[in-house]
Amino acid sequence: MGETVVIDYGSGNIRSVARALEAAGARKIYVGAEPKRLQKAERLVLPGVGALGSCLEKLRARQDLLETLEACVLEKGKPFLGICVGMQVIVEEGFEHGRQRALGWLKGSVRRLSPNSLATDKKSCLPVPHMGWNNLQQLQPHPLLEGVADGEPVYFVHSFSIHENSPSCAIAQAQYGGPTLAALAKDSIVGVQFHPEKSQRVGQKILANFLAWCP
Repeated sequence: MGETVVIDYGSGNIRSVARALEAAGARKIYVGAEPKRLQKAERLVLPGVGALGSCLEKLRARQDLLETLEACVLEKGKPFLGICVGMQVIVEEGFEHGRQRALGWLKGSVRRLSPNSLATDKKSCLPVPHMGWNNLQQLQPHPLLEGVADGEPVYFVHSFSIHENSPSCAIAQAQYGGPTLAALAKDSIVGVQFHPEKSQRVGQKILANFLAWCP
């Protein structure tokens, strides 16, 4: 197994993701943003917490980081895992604190959750952010979810989610006042809206699947 790079662009939660990958079986882990290490890596992980715009700004501020990342993923086909905001940045645009251009690797837009659009009274309203355990509903088979039973709980913390994504890319969803995209995949790219590093046994299985995945 080659080196797994956890891309550190100044966001939080980086070290916990690295520890979870190590527990899932990663033998070599580099935490950082050195383009040469991305070029040599076997697979790449982009965690993210906070606002989409802040994440994009920090990524673009790192010299040659985005150019190298796109070459590794889009041209060389290295396995890539985006976690939470790290998944949101790869679609076309976001609407958190105004409209923002994202990376555009996949179709879709990032919009605020609206779980109460059909609520008839305050008692039935769901809070935003969506925070806590929710069941993962699988939409189609994918190696990332191999060995994970349909309906297993995973841990979410988010106020925004991806909308208008291609149905062929969606591999799992959760219900929160309606369906919300929980995981997507296309070619060498996979992304999860939930936090596998906080999802205990199920999260460890998903990370192990990513480490073993050869797209």
